[in-house]
Amino acid sequence: MTGESGHLDARNNPTLTAEVLTQALPYIQRFGGKTVVVKFGGNAMVDPKLSQTFAADIVLMHSVGIKPVVVHGGGPQIGAMLKQIGKETEFVEGLRVTDAETLDVARMVLGGKVSRDIVSAINVHGPLAVGVSGEDAGLIRATPKSAELGFVGEVDSVSPDIIHRLLAENMIPVVSSIGSDESGQAYNINADTVAGHLAAAVGAHKLIMLTDVDGMRMDPEDPASLIQQITASELHPLVGTPTVSGGMIPKVEACLTAVDNGVASAHMINGTIEHVLLLELFTDSGIGTMIR
Repeated sequence: MTGESGHLDARNNPTLTAEVLTQALPYIQRFGGKTVVVKFGGNAMVDPKLSQTFAADIVLMHSVGIKPVVVHGGGPQIGAMLKQIGKETEFVEGLRVTDAETLDVARMVLGGKVSRDIVSAINVHGPLAVGVSGEDAGLIRATPKSAELGFVGEVDSVSPDIIHRLLAENMIPVVSSIGSDESGQAYNINADTVAGHLAAAVGAHKLIMLTDVDGMRMDPEDPASLIQQITASELHPLVGTPTVSGGMIPKVEACLTAVDNGVASAHMINGTIEHVLLLELFTDSGIGTMIR
């Protein structure tokens, strides 16, 4: 049987279902008990069907013994709220200039809307997910990135005790990318950056970044130039070249932060593909770009 896409439909083909499960088994055994940090972002966050599929995939990972930790931002949602209240937004080198009012909106949207939506989607499948802000329990200590950007932060340190405690209780932490300094001042931080530092701090086995493209391309305009595997030492010199420029820089730097600090591999995959997490984790072919 084939589905609407023309691909084999495992739901109506028991033999194919068995083959898929058999292929997945060694990966399930290999990753059982391991922590996997997943950065959820891009179009997958704003497409309700993809969000539901993502939540189901996270629960399946959890069900087979993997310990998922979800990190999210919410740039489009913050932008939409600012527009709704008539607040002008200014960007400097791709980063949103964040004054006190914009910071309040970011904290409200990330913690009160985006985090709740992800937690609720996961908890449809069982009481598993818990929303955590980087401000909670001193999780993410931040410093200001620059005076020009206002309350935009950089990760100074990560204290992952709260994440370890939640994982020990068999929960799924959903982390929003706000941090705070020692005085309690909050900062909005790039979610890719948070994901890379958090993966390193919790001793994750993998970092998986959901993006809107198939992975990293040697020529960003040429889909055929997809880089399937690359080492960190090969990747470092490419940062700032046409291969790694613009919005790809924080994603690549997050992957490098993770891999340089003990995470076995980092992956950039296309979050607009249904069940892409499962394809990357549990099939021989994998999908996207792997940094090791």
